[in-house]
Amino acid sequence: MPKKKNTTFNDIANYTGFSKTTISRYFNNPDSLTLENQEIIARALIDLDYKENKVARILANGKTEFIGIIIPNLNNHYYSEMLNQILLTYEHFGYKFLVFIGNENEDSERQYIQELLAYNIEGLIILSFTIPSKELADLQIPIVTIEREDQYVCSVNTDNYMGGVQATSLLARHNCDVLIHINSPTAPEIPAYGRIQGFLDVCTEKDLKHRVIFRVLGNTYEQMQENLNEILEELEQEYASQKKGIFISSDTHANVFLNLLIKKYGKLPDDYLIIGFDDSPIAREAAIPISTVGQQIDKIAYEAVSLLVEQMNEQKKRKPEPLKEPIHKVITPILLRRDTTEKAD
Repeated sequence: MPKKKNTTFNDIANYTGFSKTTISRYFNNPDSLTLENQEIIARALIDLDYKENKVARILANGKTEFIGIIIPNLNNHYYSEMLNQILLTYEHFGYKFLVFIGNENEDSERQYIQELLAYNIEGLIILSFTIPSKELADLQIPIVTIEREDQYVCSVNTDNYMGGVQATSLLARHNCDVLIHINSPTAPEIPAYGRIQGFLDVCTEKDLKHRVIFRVLGNTYEQMQENLNEILEELEQEYASQKKGIFISSDTHANVFLNLLIKKYGKLPDDYLIIGFDDSPIAREAAIPISTVGQQIDKIAYEAVSLLVEQMNEQKKRKPEPLKEPIHKVITPILLRRDTTEKAD
C-alpha cells in the first residue's frame, strides 16, 4: 500500500480558509488567535487526522517540550519515587524529561545543566542541593526546586516542621525514656531542617530526654549500613534497657536501621520504636512496615511540574511578565502509623 501522505500546514490552511501564517500561530502562539478561530483549527486537525511532526515543530519555533531534571541519587527511595511521580505527569502536561543524576558533585551538576541547556530545554526541576539558588536563578530559565535551599527560585516543599512535630509527638505518646533524632548535617536554610527544629521544639516543650545525632550516612546501602550500625552500637551502650523512640530522617535510612535490629535480635525489640520520613514505597514494603511522615510525593511532583509549566507558558507570551518574587508552595505532610510504633499500643 502507498504510504499515507502527512497533513501539512498548507492542507490545514486550505481546509479552514486561513493563511499558513495563521495556522503556524495556532501551534506556536495560540493566545494571538480568537477562541473561535482556535476551535475552527482544532476541529480541522481532527477532520484531517493531523499527526504532528515534532522535529519540524522544534526546528520551527525552538520549543522542545523537554524539561530537565537534576536529582542527587536513586539509592534513596524518596528520590526514585519522586522521579517516578514527576515522569507520570507527562499524561497531564505533555512535557518530556531529560534526567541527570548529580551524585552530590557540584562540578558535574554544572556540566549537566549546560548539557541540558544545549538541548534547549524549556524548564528545569532541581532536587539536588549542591548549587546555590542564586546561581540557578542566573540561568534565566524557569526553575522549580524540591526540598532544597530556594531563596531565589520557585519551589515546592513539604511542611517539614509540621512533619517533625508529628513524628516526635507520636513517639512521645508512647512514653519513651529517650527520643533520638538521626539526620545528616543540615543547614537551617534547607527545608528539611524543619524536621530537626520540630523534634527539638516538641522535646523542649514536653521536657523530654532527647538527643540529635548528626552523621553523614552515605548514599550506598553499604555506607548507610556501616554508619547506622555505629549509631546503633552507641545507642545500645548509652541507653541500655531504656525505651528508645527513634525518629530517622528518611524511610530509606529507617529501613536500614530496622534491618540491623532484626539481624541482631531476630525481631524489632520491644525497647525500640522507629518512625521515618517520606512515605516512599520502602516504608510499606519493609519486613516490618515502618511508621512514617508521608510527604505526599505524588502531590509534590504534580505541583512542581504545574508551577514550572505556568512559568514556561508565561515566557511563550508576546509580552511575558516575569515573577516579582519566587513562589514557594508548601504541602502538608500526613502521619502514617504502622507496626514500628503501633506494636506498643
